[in-house]
Amino acid sequence: MPTAEQLQILVSNVIEPITEKPLGELRMVRDTFVNGNDARVRIELPTPAYPDGKKLEDLIRQRIKFAAPELEPRIELHSTVRGKDAGGRIGLNVHNIIAVGSGKGGVGKSTVAAALACGLHSFGCRVGLMDADVYGPSIPHMMNADGRPAATEMADEHGNKFMRMEPIDAAGVKLMSMGFFIEQGQSVVWRGPMLHKALTQFLKDTAWGELDYLIIDLPPGTGDVSLTLAQQVGLAGAVVVCTPQQVALLDAIKAVDMYQKVNVPILGFVENMTGEIFGRGGVQKVSQELKIPFLGEIPLNAAIREYSDRGQVMQMMLDDSPSRDALRKMCQNVAMQVFKEIVKSPTGPVLEIL
Repeated sequence: MPTAEQLQILVSNVIEPITEKPLGELRMVRDTFVNGNDARVRIELPTPAYPDGKKLEDLIRQRIKFAAPELEPRIELHSTVRGKDAGGRIGLNVHNIIAVGSGKGGVGKSTVAAALACGLHSFGCRVGLMDADVYGPSIPHMMNADGRPAATEMADEHGNKFMRMEPIDAAGVKLMSMGFFIEQGQSVVWRGPMLHKALTQFLKDTAWGELDYLIIDLPPGTGDVSLTLAQQVGLAGAVVVCTPQQVALLDAIKAVDMYQKVNVPILGFVENMTGEIFGRGGVQKVSQELKIPFLGEIPLNAAIREYSDRGQVMQMMLDDSPSRDALRKMCQNVAMQVFKEIVKSPTGPVLEIL
C-alpha cells in the first residue's frame, strides 16, 4: 500500500494536458492522503477558468489505478489564480494585468475586452476592467454602468493619508473609465502628457482591491497608451483582436511588433466577426506564420451587437446566446495562456524601447 508521500510523487509525474508539463513541476499537487484503501488527492488549478478539469481528473485516476489498483482515489480540484503580481511596484494587488489591443479601430476590441472581463468573472475570478480608450470610452455603455466614482480617504501603515477613487461596480466587475467623468457626447481634447497622467491615476489611484485579472481596453493603434502601461506595470501579456480581412491583419501585425519592442508577451490573437462578410481563418493563418497562439474565433452575429447595445455583456456570458460558447472558450484560452507565460517566465517583463 503506497504512503501519502509515494502517492504525491506518483501524481506529480502526471502530465498536465495543456502545458504538457508534470504536475509537480507546475506546483499543482496541493496534498495527498492515504487511509487504507481510501486516497485523496487535492489539485490546485491555476485559474477557475481551467478548461480541462475532467480530463485532468481522469489522467490522475488512471495513473493511480495503474500503479496502485487497490486504492479508491478521490480527486479534489481547487483553484488559485497565479500571477506575476507586477502591479505591486505601484501599489496594486492585482495578480495579472492583461491588455486588449488592436492595430486599428472597428474590429470589436472593446467588445472582446468586456466579454473577457465578464467571462472570467462568470468562472469565479475577481476581475477589474479599465477603459484606457480615453478619447472613445465605450465600456460604461457596454456594461450598463453610470455614475461618478467616489473619492475615499485612506491611510498607509505609517498613518499617511491619501485619496483613492472607488471603481464602479457592474455585476461584480470593477470598472474605471473616462466615460464616468464626462457628459455623454462630450469629447476629450488632450495631448499626450495629460493622457499619460489620466491613465496613471486610473491605475494607481483607483481602489481596485485584490484582483485576479485586470483587463485593460486599449485605444486602437500603437501610441502613447501602450507605452505608458509598459512603463507603469509589468503586463501579464497582450491580446490582439483582429478581423479576418487582409487590411486588418496588416495593422494587427504592427501591433504585435509594438508589443514585442516593449517586451510585452503576446498572449495571442482573437479573430472577431468571423463569417461570410469578412471571411474566416485569416487570423489563425497569420498566428501560425508568426508562431503566436490563436485564442479563438468569435462569429459575426446579431446577438453580440444586441447584447452590447443593451449594456448586457455580462448577461450574454450567462444566457444561452449563440456566441456564448465561443466567448467562454476564448476566456479560458486567455487565462491558460497567462499561466503558460508565468511558467515560462516567472519574472515580469521590463520596458525596452528600441
